[in-house]
Amino acid sequence: MTGPAPGKRATIRDVAARAGVSVATASRVLSGSDYPVTGRMRGKVLRAVDELDYVANAHARALSGSRPKLIAMVGATMNSPFYADIAQGVASEAAAQDRLCMYASSQGDAESELAIVSLMRQQQADAVILMGGVVPTEEYDRRMAKYAANLTAAGSRLVLCGRPGIGPGQPAIVVGYDNAEGAAAITSHLASYGHRRILHLAGASGNTTAAERVDGYRSAVRRHGLDPDPGLVVHGGFNRESGHRNVAERLRANGGRPDYTAIFAADDSVASGAMRALREAGVSLPAEVSIVGYNDSIPAKDLSPLLTTVHIPADELGRTAVRLALAPVPPTEPVLLGTHIVVRDSVTHPPTV
Repeated sequence: MTGPAPGKRATIRDVAARAGVSVATASRVLSGSDYPVTGRMRGKVLRAVDELDYVANAHARALSGSRPKLIAMVGATMNSPFYADIAQGVASEAAAQDRLCMYASSQGDAESELAIVSLMRQQQADAVILMGGVVPTEEYDRRMAKYAANLTAAGSRLVLCGRPGIGPGQPAIVVGYDNAEGAAAITSHLASYGHRRILHLAGASGNTTAAERVDGYRSAVRRHGLDPDPGLVVHGGFNRESGHRNVAERLRANGGRPDYTAIFAADDSVASGAMRALREAGVSLPAEVSIVGYNDSIPAKDLSPLLTTVHIPADELGRTAVRLALAPVPPTEPVLLGTHIVVRDSVTHPPTV
């Protein structure tokens, strides 16, 4: 039996030798070439691949003119339930379309995201899907536009999933949802119960997702004549720690009592942290403070009380991103999916004084 030396990774030459075929024939089988290869030879090559645990080299395939069948996903973090739901949709649709998936985290850093996009272009990914908001700069927009053009020129596509486009005429697919309208709707839901002073625990200042939700919140505040106090918008992160820290600090500054009757949290994870801080201060939920979230991710269904929130079709967002990326003709306008409020147990009328 032929094969690589102990401790060495198998090469295509090892595969060809094990199968008893030429390197060219092994390459044609592995690249999916249209060049005719008999079923018997194909079977021998695939059996050798399995026996040698051969992994094709992306650069070798690129040099041979064959493209790797790859969808790359990029998110700000690995532990976000929302990103995980989108990624599940991407992975499911990619598998249905005979594509592999790669997930990379930028840790919320625009420079890291740009570097990942550049790397995926070199790897000739069929599509690069950027998930969630970002804090953009003029330099970021300029370089991202350049990468989008380069991806398109190479036969690949850039998909912005859950974030705005990068400017008019740029070759990027945009798939998302009406972020601001969802925020306005959930704020209006609180107003319908009689809440007039609503604390908004927003995401990071400058983040596109956070900014749109702040816009929606403020729109509802104006529409319903709610307390317009700018101090009711507190920026942080999209995580439990941020929700807990901002609420705990505000409670301490106000003698341990809330100076609001309701909270609109930037997402469900933020809501869970806020709820813990309120309980630690002896505040009853929702009798003293009502609270709502955004995303309808896993925490919303496990919290006590069960969390009223804005449902985003995250799985379908991921599936749609892949479908649009692989479509013969990509859309030129943003594709928006609908959202709706999921009413659970975390909202009631404000306490009477």
